[in-house]
Amino acid sequence: MSLVLTDQEVSALWAEAEQHCLLATSIDRLETIHTLPSSLGYGYCREIELCAGLDLTIFNETYSTNFTFRGVENRHLVQFMVHLSGVVDSGDFLYQDATQSYVGGSGIQRAVTNVHPANQPEVGVNIHLQPWLLSQLFAAPTGELPPELQPLVKGDDWQQVFSPSVTEAMRGVVQQIIDCPFLGVTKRLYLQGKVFELMALQLDGMVVQKPVESASSLKADTVARVHYAAEILRSQLETPPSLTDLAQQVGIGHCTLNKGFREIFGMTPFAYLTRQRMEQAKQLLRSPGCTVAEVANRVGYANPAQFAAAFKRHFGMTPRECMRGVINR
Repeated sequence: MSLVLTDQEVSALWAEAEQHCLLATSIDRLETIHTLPSSLGYGYCREIELCAGLDLTIFNETYSTNFTFRGVENRHLVQFMVHLSGVVDSGDFLYQDATQSYVGGSGIQRAVTNVHPANQPEVGVNIHLQPWLLSQLFAAPTGELPPELQPLVKGDDWQQVFSPSVTEAMRGVVQQIIDCPFLGVTKRLYLQGKVFELMALQLDGMVVQKPVESASSLKADTVARVHYAAEILRSQLETPPSLTDLAQQVGIGHCTLNKGFREIFGMTPFAYLTRQRMEQAKQLLRSPGCTVAEVANRVGYANPAQFAAAFKRHFGMTPRECMRGVINR
């Protein structure tokens, strides 16, 4: 079973939940504590304004069913995010877990679909920074940001996204943020310092990594249609449309669709579908109670042997080895 909701529907759920359960605050009144709507799962997020233009969220949330959140194109702040546990699969946009963090620049963020697997506690921190504060803190007297920070401020252009590997140092700082032992002004000062320390660690990992590119020579309308096609494939892994039907659904020719997938994702639609099937299969195989045959069927393979061969080609391990926790990818 899975749940698919739009940005507007999720906002309505949170608003309804907060009507029935008043917002809580921490003893020092620095934190606003939001409880995850029971229709989604259980858990909470703690929001703290550390200073003007800098906000911290500490989250501990578990979804009771596979939850897909369909976002909308929006003007994005600078964002730093690290998970200690849990998975957020944004398809071609990004994949976050305890090994891959997220740094998102300011600018225009395209509509992103996030998939949250069921029964996987998502624990970590999320930092939002106004672009003007980044400039105020780090710009030279000329007003220009250092080269390594310039990709994080894109104005009215598409944002750039990075996925630095999570290090032991990052994990340590995140745990210190979660377990902050202080109250009041001391707490705010401590968390400010830890947030900037975490940002520094992520930036250090970011400068050696190329950004996840958003587009190429394709027109903006074509890029949007190709991303819509990718979303269709991700949502119909068991019975995907043919290339011709997919092109018709999104309103472009199949040659343009092929070209778009190659330019945006670096692969054909079929290869993209296979990758998504394998990633979903990996998650299912790690869930208790699933057999290889059941997983094969759920990702569109009628023949378990064909599925096993495809899985081994993709990961270098058999499905049964994955179930035993051998695979690490």
